[in-house]
Amino acid sequence: MELSSTFSPEVWKWVMLPVLIFCARVVDVSIGTVRIIFIAKGMRFWAPFLGFFEVLIWLIAISQIMQNLSNPATYLAYAFGFAMGNYVGMSIEHKLAMGLAMIRVITNRDATELLEHLRGKDFSVTDVAAEGNRGPVKVLFSIIKRKEIPGMVNVIQQFNPHAFYTIEDISFVSEGKMPSFRERKKLWDFIGLKRK
Repeated sequence: MELSSTFSPEVWKWVMLPVLIFCARVVDVSIGTVRIIFIAKGMRFWAPFLGFFEVLIWLIAISQIMQNLSNPATYLAYAFGFAMGNYVGMSIEHKLAMGLAMIRVITNRDATELLEHLRGKDFSVTDVAAEGNRGPVKVLFSIIKRKEIPGMVNVIQQFNPHAFYTIEDISFVSEGKMPSFRERKKLWDFIGLKRK
């Protein structure tokens, strides 16, 4: 029994079909957004796997629109689904927080306590003496898991609330032994890096 036969023709045309197209677009664009992020991170298995389902769902959605070209509600559902799919895809990627990030902290205050605290928590931190516009500064570098960013930011704000810091995604790390966090095995295996 076809799904359309359980609803009246008008309800199917103006309500159910647009809702299904909207949902299909949310799913396929969400998958596509995550797939693009996986490609940027070099995840060679997951990107094609997700691409298969992304295109399959898209074909189903577009075929329904082609069969109902006289129905403007399907066009609106398609467009709204695309917009919502981008938002959902970015939210999913943010929750997954895969990969590594580099935090760079620049402070003109004594960073000894901050360094000791971070190293005590097994964060690998490099500190460099530098010269800023207003005199000598300390620059701290650390490579961390993206999931650890909120904790790292909290520590920075706790020890030096006026420090300037930047956060950048890292797509490649040349040495497998960096950084030396606890529970590092799972991360290395997940992102496909080989430990030396």
